[in-house]
Amino acid sequence: MKNINFCFNFHAPYRLKRYRFFDIGQDHYYYDDMLTEDQVTWVAQTSWLPLLNTLKDMVRLSRGKFRCGIAISGQTLQLCEQFVPEVVDQLRELAETKSVEYILMPFANSFAAEYDMNEFEQQLKQGSELISELFGQTPQAVWNTELLYCDEIAETIQKKGYKVVLLEGAKQLLSWKSPNYVYTSAVSKSLKMLLRNAELSDELSFHFSDPAWYNFPMDAEKYADRLNSLEGDNPVFNIWVGAETFGIRQNAGTGIFDFLKALPYYIMERGMGFVTPSEAAKKIAGTDVIPAPYPITWCGESKDLSPFNGNDLQHEALSKLYAVGERVRLCSDKALRRDWLNLQASDHFLFMNHVNAENTNYDSAYDAFINYMNVLSDFLLRVEEQYPTTIENEELNELLKTINNQEKEIASLEEELKAARSRKAQK
Repeated sequence: MKNINFCFNFHAPYRLKRYRFFDIGQDHYYYDDMLTEDQVTWVAQTSWLPLLNTLKDMVRLSRGKFRCGIAISGQTLQLCEQFVPEVVDQLRELAETKSVEYILMPFANSFAAEYDMNEFEQQLKQGSELISELFGQTPQAVWNTELLYCDEIAETIQKKGYKVVLLEGAKQLLSWKSPNYVYTSAVSKSLKMLLRNAELSDELSFHFSDPAWYNFPMDAEKYADRLNSLEGDNPVFNIWVGAETFGIRQNAGTGIFDFLKALPYYIMERGMGFVTPSEAAKKIAGTDVIPAPYPITWCGESKDLSPFNGNDLQHEALSKLYAVGERVRLCSDKALRRDWLNLQASDHFLFMNHVNAENTNYDSAYDAFINYMNVLSDFLLRVEEQYPTTIENEELNELLKTINNQEKEIASLEEELKAARSRKAQK
């Protein structure tokens, strides 16, 4: 039986305000709240809420047979709670249907997996705790930022107990193989790999309303026929898109929402079904082992990180930021730790790209770089005040051990005090 694995990726960053050189050391608040609210509200009203409503209708009309995955970063959930809480309400309602799986992302939609593996582990933990708190699910599948993946990253994901990893079905990874199967990581047989079918996914994201596309105009019946007619066993079609595909990249006037809503009927009429990522990994045996010695993403033709770290500006910003990760994790300053997460969002580095930046509020890549580096300079000064760079990493590690031991001792003493008070109250 052919199965369709639909997944939708939600992300939005905190926007930085215009931060000038003379603000360094004077102003420690970096965000343009009005711009952030405007952007998040616009995306939510134009894309996210109509999409979530459509998904609810699809579950209801199919009597729960339509199933899908949603990948949303912790940072995005925080923004929704702050500016458009109705999005979180809709996500909760979808969770209650038991037809939607919430897929784990790094909390800040960051590239920590490439630059700071300890930070990556921490962000997975933070994201998992938030999903559990909001939606009552314990994530089993991981969608790394921009589907970033390699064997080293897989090792960390497997070590933390996750069962499924989502990645791009890139040619340099698959070679002659098909993305329509379940594979096994070269790191561990217990970690299943699902690979995005780029052709089928991009037909929705980029070609749906393109009159020059060979299959235009597309409708749900034609798309279902296309899936059903593909040769081979094809146990799973992984069709994953950014949520902004619906309503923004393909606006409502193209009929994209009606297309999506009608799709389950035509899919099931042809004897195909729907699965979530974890269901696909459990239901379908791993066909082969696929090694991934080099990082791949779902970005552009090259399928690598070059849109985010391919020029000197991006490299400088990323290097300076992640150089202080160990020190930031030592501190208990909530504002500093909040800024650390917010400054890691992938968007800041895409804005420094001379070619690929989308939805940027900067005049140029250099403008984005200067603004970010001014903010980062102030941030680094604050980190320096708490943990000077004159302290070696070995000293920091010893200090961290001391702090952890003190925290454990304090917790133990608090428990003893609580028990003593309880005994006293009983007398």
